[in-house]
Amino acid sequence: MDDPYKALGVSKTASQDEIKKAYRKIAKTDHPDLNPDPAAGERFKAASVAYDLLKDPGQRARFDAGEIDAQGQERPQQRYYRDFAEQGGNPYRQQSSAGYGDYSDVFEDLFGNRRGGSGFDPRDFAGGEEFQGFRRSGGTRQNFDMRGQDLRYDLDIDFMTAAKGGTTRITLPDGNTLDVKIPEGAADGQVIRLRGKGGEGYGEGGRGDAYLSLHVGAHPDWSRDGNDVTITLPVSLDEAVLGARVEVPTLTGKVAMNLPKGATTGQKLRLKGKGIKGGNQYVELKVVMPAEIDDDLAEFMGKWRQDHGYDPRQGMGG
Repeated sequence: MDDPYKALGVSKTASQDEIKKAYRKIAKTDHPDLNPDPAAGERFKAASVAYDLLKDPGQRARFDAGEIDAQGQERPQQRYYRDFAEQGGNPYRQQSSAGYGDYSDVFEDLFGNRRGGSGFDPRDFAGGEEFQGFRRSGGTRQNFDMRGQDLRYDLDIDFMTAAKGGTTRITLPDGNTLDVKIPEGAADGQVIRLRGKGGEGYGEGGRGDAYLSLHVGAHPDWSRDGNDVTITLPVSLDEAVLGARVEVPTLTGKVAMNLPKGATTGQKLRLKGKGIKGGNQYVELKVVMPAEIDDDLAEFMGKWRQDHGYDPRQGMGG
C-alpha cells in the first residue's frame, strides 16, 4: 500500500470527514465478518492501514510533506527530527503507530446493533478467524483477544552515552517512567525494542512493543567513524615546537601521550584500542597561539625568521 488515498478511493484534497466516510463504506462491504472473499479482506486491510495514517491530521500532513511513508515510518533522508528540540526536557517523543488504530467510531456503525446499539464491542466478531491481530477463541460471542499496537518513538541521547553505553530514563505517554539501557557503541538511527511497552491489548491479548529510534547528538570535541573515535586536542606553541608529554582524554579517562617535536595543526596521532569496543582513538592536534604576543616572543620570532623563514603555501595552485 503505497498510496493511502488510492486505497480509500479518495483524492488528496479530501476532507477528514470524507476520509472517514470512505473507510466506513469499505468496512461495510469488505470486512471479513461481512465478506469472506479473500480479495475483500486484502482491500479492507489496505484501507485500514490507510485510514490509520490519514485519520490523524498531523500524520496526514507529514505524509503529504514526504516526511513519513505510507506505513507511517520515517523517511531516513529527511531526518526532520533534528529540527525539533526536546519537549519538556523529555527526549522520548512519539512518532507514529505501527499497529492498527482505534476504529471504534467506524465499527460502531457496523456492529453496534448486535449489542442493542450500545456501540462496538470486540466480542461481537464471529467466525473464529484471525485478521489484523484480532483473534476469537471459537464459537459465537466468545472472549475476544487482540494484541496491542506497536508504537514507535524518537529518543535523543548524547554522544558519550552512545559511545560508552548507559541508562537513560524516559517518560512514557501514560506518565510512567522507564530506565532504558543504551548499549555500548549505539549508533545514530539504531532501534531498541522494548517488549510489552506498546499499546494495551484487548481481552487476553498482550501489550504491543515499543521501538525507540536513537538519535545521537553531536559533541564539540569528539567525532566518530564506526568504532573509531577522534578528539581534537589543543596544544601550545612551545609544545608543538619542542614536543611534550601531554594528557589526553579518552572514553575511559585521561592517558599520557608523547607529543613529537614540530607537531602541526591537523596532524593525527593514534591511541590503539582506546575507541569503542576495541576500536582506535585518534588525536587530532590543534596548535593554539598564546592569548597575547609579548615583546620577547615577537623579537625572537623576528630574528628567527631572518635566517629560517619558510613558505608553507609554496606549491599551492591558483
